[in-house]
Amino acid sequence: MIGVIVPAHDEAQSIGRCLAAIATSAADPQLQGEEILVVVALDACSDGTGAICAAHGVATVAVDARCVGSARAAAATFALARGARWIASTDADTVVPPDWLSRQVSCGADAFCGVVGVGDWLDYPDRVRRAFAEREMARDGHRHIHGANLGVSAPAYMAAGGFAQLHTGEDVALVDAIARSGARIAWLARPAVATSARRTARAEHGFSSFLRALEREVVGTGAGLLPSPMVPE
Repeated sequence: MIGVIVPAHDEAQSIGRCLAAIATSAADPQLQGEEILVVVALDACSDGTGAICAAHGVATVAVDARCVGSARAAAATFALARGARWIASTDADTVVPPDWLSRQVSCGADAFCGVVGVGDWLDYPDRVRRAFAEREMARDGHRHIHGANLGVSAPAYMAAGGFAQLHTGEDVALVDAIARSGARIAWLARPAVATSARRTARAEHGFSSFLRALEREVVGTGAGLLPSPMVPE
């Protein structure tokens, strides 16, 4: 079984698209019919996110932490308890490609770190889009870490201690722990996911905050100087 985990705080506007894309990926013939368990962690949701999850027939766990690390950890624990051999992580405002799961589990490593693209740049100027493309460097061997495009085998996840209860950087902390454990990590450009450029952040200092900071750098000085998230050397 493959477990797919999605943290969500009031994501009624976007989670339907996310879950539909995951369902398409779960139907990939390359998976040879392996069971896929999708788990959404409803973190202090007060909108219709839960009802949309029910309509899509996915599992949910309720947490009241307003903490993305806690939400990812709760969803992963649920999936592992039901026999998941691999944990694939994405975000509620993200759309995964049809080969997302099959490429992750066949990456030849204990963990997979992928890249992200932006599905809708909204009102961001072209300079910000170009600066992001330069920093993301969507090629094999990159060192980006995104909770929206991350996968890890069950043994490697448990050996690393799982997702820490962090409000931000829980993905970086996990990959750092995986690397320190000696597990193999595949840093691959494919499969890439498409995430949102929304300006209202769900996680403090997360991707939305990064894009707004990048905009301030680029528009204010003409040269974006922000580094991308990387595994500590």
